Amino acid sequence: MAIFKGAGVAIVTPMHEDLSINYNKLEELLEEQITAGTDAIIICGTTGESATLSEEEHLEAIKFTIDKVAKRIPVIAGTGSNSTHTAVNMSKDAAEYGADGLLIVTPYYNKGTQNGLIRHYTTIAEAVKKPIIMYNVPSRTGCNILPPTVASLFKNAENIVGIKEATGNISQVAKVMELTDGKIDLYSGNDDQIVPLLSLGGIGVISVLSNIAPKETHDIVMKYLEGDVAGSRDLQIRAISLIDELFCEVNPIPVKAAMNLMGKDVGPLRLPLTEMEPANQARLAAAMRDFGLNVVK
Repeated sequence: MAIFKGAGVAIVTPMHEDLSINYNKLEELLEEQITAGTDAIIICGTTGESATLSEEEHLEAIKFTIDKVAKRIPVIAGTGSNSTHTAVNMSKDAAEYGADGLLIVTPYYNKGTQNGLIRHYTTIAEAVKKPIIMYNVPSRTGCNILPPTVASLFKNAENIVGIKEATGNISQVAKVMELTDGKIDLYSGNDDQIVPLLSLGGIGVISVLSNIAPKETHDIVMKYLEGDVAGSRDLQIRAISLIDELFCEVNPIPVKAAMNLMGKDVGPLRLPLTEMEPANQARLAAAMRDFGLNVVK
């Protein structure tokens, strides 16, 4: 069984002005997402500024989210690291807290060969018997899990069940699906490619867009899976201009700006991320209004 089908939100980590985590606001966001029909919460991913959370904060945010969601929808914990040892330890803790699954990004900076990636993921999978979704995002990590490597891991590690594909390379995704006999749980890691990946056998998206348009993102996936391909496609196309603005600066700068423009008050970003450039923010606000979102600031 898949951990989830539909739209999982790669949720932001709201901050106080002193840059500590705002847990009251995080609880509020979780409730909003569940009410809006989001299908899963992904906590402490890229969008959650995991790179600048301490290990203690990282685990505290994961446990808080699991406790507050209380099994109403799946919670997937981002526990990847460029240190296999650290990834194993964080994954064990998240599993103990009750995470429904783990999102494990490829090692970044030190990267690793394809054999190294097999060892990395296999070591984590053997240490923690929770379902694992591999996260392939070479634009950030400098490391690409090639299709034969994905297939090897999927076939040889029982609890490696899925992949979040953010290469943007449709041909590579198609090869992954060929080599896994279409059985791997495929999630789009790019909001502008949800429908293309669904057409290759995908079952959902791990989404930035869901932070500000949870119902619409859910509907893009579910319309497709229920057979309304035209309706899904039309929603995807209608969202493209907004998605473009959500990624005009490095994620999560624009999505946090968007949420603040909507009055959600998710606070500032931790350095080295900085506040959105005014001209870019103006275009973002215009795209949000065009999409029908309520811009109050």
